[in-house]
Amino acid sequence: MITMNEQIATLRKQLKSKLDPMRYEHSIGVSYTCIALAMRYGYDLGKAELAGLMHDCAKRFTDNELVAKCEKHGIALTGGELKAPAVIHARYGAWMAEHKYGIQDAEILSAISCHTTGKPEMNTLDKILYIADYIEPRRDKASNLSRMRYLAFQDLDETMYEILAGTLDYLKQKGGSVDTMTLRAYDYYKDLLGK
Repeated sequence: MITMNEQIATLRKQLKSKLDPMRYEHSIGVSYTCIALAMRYGYDLGKAELAGLMHDCAKRFTDNELVAKCEKHGIALTGGELKAPAVIHARYGAWMAEHKYGIQDAEILSAISCHTTGKPEMNTLDKILYIADYIEPRRDKASNLSRMRYLAFQDLDETMYEILAGTLDYLKQKGGSVDTMTLRAYDYYKDLLGK
């Protein structure tokens, strides 16, 4: 039986040959950030590392290719996803993680699947990956990164709310399409925290 460390080493080699260098480095950064958050919140380190490593495994495809691949494999896409196709790599990435890379853990697949949009009632790993993808060390675009990096180690739910709120504000200002799942996730955390 292969150990988690052996599986991660094998998957790193495979991803390095498939992803562009910056995407691969981002995936490594997210995996280590997931480990740090898992240490803080008492979550399984191996599962967190694996989710972080694999979260962008489908990012090598264009939006049109992702839509075609989802259709080919029977992955139903919502109207919101088709209007905001940048989120689709998460759904197809979960499929790839399971069917191409042999990952069977439901929590890891769930975290990969919702890392772009969030969702209501996220479990610990879902939140860890969503947040780690936002705060990993190579990220530098969001104006609130310092605060989010601090808050991530204080309260996962508050961090989810603030990242979702900031994402929605950014998309509104930019005139971009918002996936309906992102709105549902935002409403969930807003209600949960009594905002």
